Amino acid sequence: MFRTKPAKSRGPVVALLAAASLVLALSGCGVEKVTPGEARSKAAGADGKGGKAGAASGAAVDCATVKCIALTFDAGPGKDTPRLLDILKEKQVPATFFLLGRKHVDRYPQVVKRIADEGHEVANHTWTHRILTELEEDEVREELSRTQDAIEKITGSRPTLMRPPQGRTDDTVSEVSRELGLAQILWSVTAKDYSTTDSALIRQRVLDGAKGDGIILLHDIYDGTVPAVPGIIDELKRRGFTFVTVPQLLAPGSAEPGTVYRP
Repeated sequence: MFRTKPAKSRGPVVALLAAASLVLALSGCGVEKVTPGEARSKAAGADGKGGKAGAASGAAVDCATVKCIALTFDAGPGKDTPRLLDILKEKQVPATFFLLGRKHVDRYPQVVKRIADEGHEVANHTWTHRILTELEEDEVREELSRTQDAIEKITGSRPTLMRPPQGRTDDTVSEVSRELGLAQILWSVTAKDYSTTDSALIRQRVLDGAKGDGIILLHDIYDGTVPAVPGIIDELKRRGFTFVTVPQLLAPGSAEPGTVYRP
């Protein structure tokens, strides 16, 4: 991917998030990607057997045979995240939260701790949502490591997953991620929830794109998103989907640092 110097002036985080509507084919261009199925097959081939991962309900899940889907939330936590956690707890659904550092992790430390305590996967979405492919190597490292440090201080654990803003990655981002022990996780469906407050529309966009081994991208910082979640969960369960975290989706494989995963 062609790399440019960062612009001197940048818009607010909301403007950067809006750019996530870019076609997925452009995300991480030039970087090899691994699907969840490939991650599972590789691990099963290495040890000669399959594997299962536990879901929030405590039941074992084998995503090689069960229709799994991962619900993920970017750029939080925010004011609505506690309500989202209430919904997930009520419906016994695990999720993966890609947390933003500045004005989010540092503003809502008790919510970050609750996310971890309730069994969800806590992951990294950089410190300020700068586009990593526009940065120098040391800047990429700072964006990721600051969030790693902040999350570890609150939860006692360092994330093993990250999501690059806009899904933009390249060899430099991959190398820094490998150094920091972070796998890169993209997605298969997004509701573009930054562009609407219509919860019914958000719900329908997710349902239209949902598929087995899918990774759903939502943002728990927008007004229309959290109200859409119960309907998304209920309908996907009715369709026979099992909700898992991203690591559960890859099991018995494990997310390898630096590698880019996308359904």
